[in-house]
Formats: sequence, structure tokens, C-alpha cells
Amino acid sequence: MKNIAICYNEHAIKVSDSYCSGGGSSKQGNSSHSIAAPSIQNAVTCIYKVDQYTAKKKKKHYFLIRLTWCNTLLKKGFSIAICENAFSDSKLFSKTFTVVRKEYGQETFESSTLIMDVFWDLRVAKYGSGPEPVAGFYVVVLANSEVSLILGDMEQEILEIKKRVLETRVSRFTLVSRIERFSGNNHKNNNYMGVYATRAKFSETGNWHEILIKCRGNNYQDMEMCVCIDKKSVIEVKRLGWNFRGNGTVFVDGLLVDFMWNVHDWLFCPTTTKGYAVFLFRTRRGADSRLWLEEKVINFDEKQLINHDEQEEKVGFSFLICACKNNPD
Repeated sequence: MKNIAICYNEHAIKVSDSYCSGGGSSKQGNSSHSIAAPSIQNAVTCIYKVDQYTAKKKKKHYFLIRLTWCNTLLKKGFSIAICENAFSDSKLFSKTFTVVRKEYGQETFESSTLIMDVFWDLRVAKYGSGPEPVAGFYVVVLANSEVSLILGDMEQEILEIKKRVLETRVSRFTLVSRIERFSGNNHKNNNYMGVYATRAKFSETGNWHEILIKCRGNNYQDMEMCVCIDKKSVIEVKRLGWNFRGNGTVFVDGLLVDFMWNVHDWLFCPTTTKGYAVFLFRTRRGADSRLWLEEKVINFDEKQLINHDEQEEKVGFSFLICACKNNPD
């Protein structure tokens, strides 16, 4: 999966320079943007950067929490993993606590310097098209008795958990990476071979945006790809069989967002379980004015999605979509 942004013909890639996303959805669109049946979302992984103040050392302690929601034939539920050395490549997310088919509970596990307490309630949770709940739930994570992550909308239940905690301080947590895994394809409507529909926010204060990625064609030689944000086509790629890797840049909510794709294995290894297509959105921060190309390798290890600069204001956001034609176990 190296060199994601090379091996493409620049004349086959069209980036719309008129697109600058706002809060509302556009009513514009043509018949080619009609929605075919989207692929199935099997798993969602979110990585949160937690800033925790340590009284003994009188400084902030950074660590990462990885939360994965899954819904496959073998398991349904969520898992949590911790990475204490957030800016190192060694042994990321070594401690994992997994929940399978339990809708309510409390568990404790230990990392090297952290005692993690996890509280959750999914008994009345409501779900969209994927495995991640959208309402009627909560997940609360405590690190050394300090609230480090709060998800969900059950405010009264969350307040009750906070009252039971001796440490009243709540750590600041920020979503720095999101990975969505899809499976399945569609051959019925206009020969679409892949339709991936989702929603994303590219900053904490930004708006939600509808994202649609469509790949269609009779075979890999005449395959085309279209990327739409809020029903506007922002990137179009022809002859995808030749331009299976590439990149483009769009503006979303005033942010410069790099979009990169690698569909080589998805096109040319269709019978293997590793035949993934990879679509990556990455916001630029601070003085980061160049594309993320050969110095980073996209694989399915989340360590490549973490910004290694310890300056908080330079931590950007990465949104990765992994798509395969076969349903994973």
C-alpha cells in the first residue's frame, strides 16, 4: 500500500474548484448521483486523544483510547484499547477490553500506569445503518478515577456515574481519527461496483457532511470514481484501473482537506479477503502545507493515522474508509 499518491494520470482526475462546503446540503445534482444500494457498514473505529493532568508531575499526560463498534457474523458489540505513549510507534494499543453481546455493565482493566473503568448501557440504544449507536446509550471511560471519555445522550445516567467518582476533574478528549469498514457491492444499478455512504465532521466545531463515494464500470479498464460531499461532486476520476492511487484537495468548513485513495487490491484482488479499497480524508493543521504522501504508509494499523506532533493545536483529524467486496468474519 506504499506510495499512495503516485501512479496516476493527472488529466484523468477532476477536482472541483467551486466547492466550498457550508452547513446545508445542496439541492444540485444530476442523474448520475442517484443513490444505488450502499454497501454494508460492519465496523467503526474512533481514536480519541485524552489530555489528563497529573498532579504529581504537574503536567499533562497524553494517551489514546481506541473504541471499535462491530457487527459481523461472529461478534456484535464494542471493544476498547489504550495507548499510553501516544507519540511513539512502539506497542500501540497493547491493552484491550472487549465486550460482546452485553448491553449493560461495568468492567475494569489495567494498563501500565492506568487503571481503566468502563461503564456502558446499550439496552435502549437506537442504531442507524451501522453498528454504532446514535441515541439512547452511554459509554463512560475513567482513567485513574478521572473521567476521560463520555459518549452518548443519557445525561442523567452519566451524571450518576460522575457522582460516584472521587476525582471531579474531567479530562479533555478529542476525536483524532475515525475508521469505517464497509463490505458488499452492487451490480444492478448502472453497473455500480461500490457505493459507500456515510457522514463526517472534519472539526469539533464544524458541520456534519454527507459523504458519498461511488465506483462504477463494466470492468476495471473503464471504471470511474466520483466523490460527493453534500450532494456536490468534488472529485471525479476516470480510468480508475490506471489511476488506482491518487490524491486531491478540497475545502470543507474553511479547512484544507486532502483526499487520498488506493483501490489497487480492491480492483485486482477481488477473490481475497485482503482486497480492500482505502479512501482517506485528512485535515491540514498549522504549517502543514504539503500532502501526506510517501513518508506515511497507509495500512490498517491505526498508528499511521496519529499526528506525532505533541503540540495540541497541530493535531488534525483523519477519516479512513476501508471497503471490501466480501463480508468479513
